[in-house]
This record gives sequence, structure tokens and C-alpha cells, in this order.
Amino acid sequence: LFRPKDVVSGDFYWSSKVNEYQIYAVADCTGHGVPGAFMSIVGYNQLKLVINKLGHDTQPSKILDELSKGISETLHQKYDESTAKDGMDITLCSLNYKKKELEFSGAFNPMFLIRGGLLQEIKANKFPIGIFLGREAKNFTNHKIGLEKGDVIYIFSDGYADQFGGPKGKKFMANQFRNLLLKIHAKPMAEQKRILDTTLEEWRSSEEQVD
Repeated sequence: LFRPKDVVSGDFYWSSKVNEYQIYAVADCTGHGVPGAFMSIVGYNQLKLVINKLGHDTQPSKILDELSKGISETLHQKYDESTAKDGMDITLCSLNYKKKELEFSGAFNPMFLIRGGLLQEIKANKFPIGIFLGREAKNFTNHKIGLEKGDVIYIFSDGYADQFGGPKGKKFMANQFRNLLLKIHAKPMAEQKRILDTTLEEWRSSEEQVD
């Protein structure tokens, strides 16, 4: 479900096939419009460069480590000069259908796994993409999960939960988002997309789209 606020977007999704691995990501760049879109372009291109550089290594944490380094160098970030506008949160997964195995790593944004009617949150690291030159880089954590038939996996930005609306003009909030996913997770994906789209639009009503 992709609903950019402006013609150009600060959020983007990305996918690439490496041998038997499907690598996919959702990224949320700080800012809207042109500044956000600029970071999206940098992030998108850096992801492609990192995948080519690492070759057969599809471990998400290593991809994020390299992505963070590449973006920092591209933007010439230094610790004392960094600003919030240079930030990027991301969720990245590597899925092996043959082994029924999923690896995940994230910067701020978690991953949801629904299994047997229960939602598990796989937490991300609490620091963004984009290390600061001159400071020691923080390495991202890698999570490996054995998948079972019927598992449903969700990755997302914070745009849905942060949308203002409803009868009191409040945020949709993470708990309501989780409950919505639990309610619809067994439906076909096309139907889930329709429900998510309709629910968000009805919640937003006359409020401005936030993200």
C-alpha cells in the first residue's frame, strides 16, 4: 500500500532477487516533498550498490551496515554537522522460499509476524541509517526466523499509525494498526490492501494526510 503525500515521496519500497533470496525493504526518509524524495533517491541507489558489492551475501544486517556507511559518505555526514533531515528508517528482509527462512534487520521500524492468530513484533535497532564519520559505527542486529505455512509478514513505515483522524482528530496509533492487521490477516492480500486503504481514508476524513 503506497500513498505518497506529494508527487515525490520520502518513503519508498524496494525489492531485488539474489539467487534464491528475495530481498525487500520499506524505507522512511525524514522530510516530505523534494527533501524527502532526495533522500529516497540516495537510499534507493545505495541499496542497489550495496547488493552488487556484497554479491551472494544476503544477510540483512550486513546490507544495512553497508547502506549506512554508503549514505553517510554520500552525504558527507559528520557527527557535529548531522541534522534530522538526513535521517532514514528502514525495514529490510531476506526471504528464502526453499528453506522457508526469513532474515530481518531494521533501523527503528519493526517487522510483524502473525502466526496462529498471534502477532509477534520483531524489534529493530533504535538508531537510524547513516553513521557519522569520525564516530564508531553501530552494527545492526540480524534476526533469523523459520517460517511455517500460513505465516503472514508485514513491514511498514509509521505513516499509517501516525495519521490523524477519527471523531476526535487523534492519531490512528500503533495498537489500532496491530489490531486491524490481526483482524484481516487471513484474507487474500488484494482484499487486505483494499481494507487498509479504505480504513485509512475513512479515518483521515477531512484531515490532511500526514505522511
